[in-house]
Amino acid sequence: MSLLAIFVSNMALSPFSEEQIIASLQFSNPWWVTGCLDEYYRSFEPRLYFDLFYPLVRSTQVHRAVVLMGPRRVGKTVMIYHTIERLISEGVSPQKILYVSVETPVYNNIPLDQLFSMAQKATGMADSGGWYVFFDEIQYLRAWEVHLKKLVDVYRHTKFIASGSAAAALKLKSCESGAGRFTDFTLPPLTFYEFIHLKNLGALIKPDAINWKGNIAVFSSTTNIVELNKHFVNYVNFGGYPEVIFNREIQDNPGRFLRADIVDKVLLRDLPGLYGIQDVQELNALFTTIAWNSGRECSLDELSKGSGVKKLTLRQYLSYLEAAFLIHIVKRVDQKGVRFQRENFFKMYLTNPSLRSALFAPLAAESDGMGAIVETAIFSQWMQRTSFIPFYARWKNGEVDLVHISRKTNRPEWAVEIKWSNRFLEAPKELKSLLSFCTENGLRQALVTTIDKAGLVNFRNLQIQYLPASVYAYNVGKNTLESQK
Repeated sequence: MSLLAIFVSNMALSPFSEEQIIASLQFSNPWWVTGCLDEYYRSFEPRLYFDLFYPLVRSTQVHRAVVLMGPRRVGKTVMIYHTIERLISEGVSPQKILYVSVETPVYNNIPLDQLFSMAQKATGMADSGGWYVFFDEIQYLRAWEVHLKKLVDVYRHTKFIASGSAAAALKLKSCESGAGRFTDFTLPPLTFYEFIHLKNLGALIKPDAINWKGNIAVFSSTTNIVELNKHFVNYVNFGGYPEVIFNREIQDNPGRFLRADIVDKVLLRDLPGLYGIQDVQELNALFTTIAWNSGRECSLDELSKGSGVKKLTLRQYLSYLEAAFLIHIVKRVDQKGVRFQRENFFKMYLTNPSLRSALFAPLAAESDGMGAIVETAIFSQWMQRTSFIPFYARWKNGEVDLVHISRKTNRPEWAVEIKWSNRFLEAPKELKSLLSFCTENGLRQALVTTIDKAGLVNFRNLQIQYLPASVYAYNVGKNTLESQK
């Protein structure tokens, strides 16, 4: 052997020792010693989605792991800690609760079963039964779905919970390898309904019942629309992330937190790492263009010409951005509510309106771009409903912002026109596209949002319900959450 070969051989890096790994596990699981959760995490108010997530963790009737997915900074890790706190309060032994952040360097490429074995050794709880094991940011372990499936099959009396920010990659692997073994749960960005709840602003809300020709549509209205709108503007600028709504320093400089810690990490680290993207500058420029034009109709041809990105690559980029929970693509129907065979035109919305503040600047209520960002905010409330597919209608002489197509009849069931203006309450005849669409499809009711006016108007055999956009956004978020319960 040459001297160089001997030198290189002696330079081989040693892996972390078992003692170092166990020390890291002990540091990450202080409740093994203290018997309770750290005060920092106990200080956070649980998201309302916690009540949907926790029963999946506690369920033992179906032997499955739970895969918690969602975009960055929406509270997945905090939800895990709240789950741990609840488990301990319900009598689960703290020494049988394991939390592992897989992206921690000391755990690099260590199989999950080895980490679990080391935790059992560290706690002296060799009996595998009754454990609750949480693997956070699991997408950073190669072939994580194989590791997790093996654990589910071997340890039949242990509950495994995995979480990650790369939702599409997680969901794809979950469906491919975890069929019958994994249960997916998506935690969305903060809804306006949750925003009001977390800010303790319930005094601004009151329940009402509105009768639409014998059908009761229950809406919550407001006791003070001026005050509610102030918080709605704050929500569209900063409210998608629980951490931001209570932090004035972040709100004063949203680009520093939201862009650097959310957008840049997804575009520069997550997506290139998961999909092998080479030209991250091109992807970043495309996303910036989409964010500025959120809610505008476009085509692949237009987008390709405007961005200089080839159409095939563009399709991949759009798929990646949607997979990363940064955008949502809404498909088009015609005046009769029929989908197009060739889906050349579509709209793209930011999944979280406050991403716009991160990239550009916060908007005031009277800003020119407020109408578009309000439309984005309302679509973001609907996008949390997994069983719902939103459409917009567009034809030669008209457009309707939001349309629901019945899965049973394949026909339009209702339509909404999203406005940040009060004038259409006094001038319903100006809603030409909405009137035409409803007449064409035999709809007898429609909804139009306003800035701060509410009312019920009968015009040309159409009952038009007017609601402030903030009130409507609150109700969509509220009804979405309750429908999942």
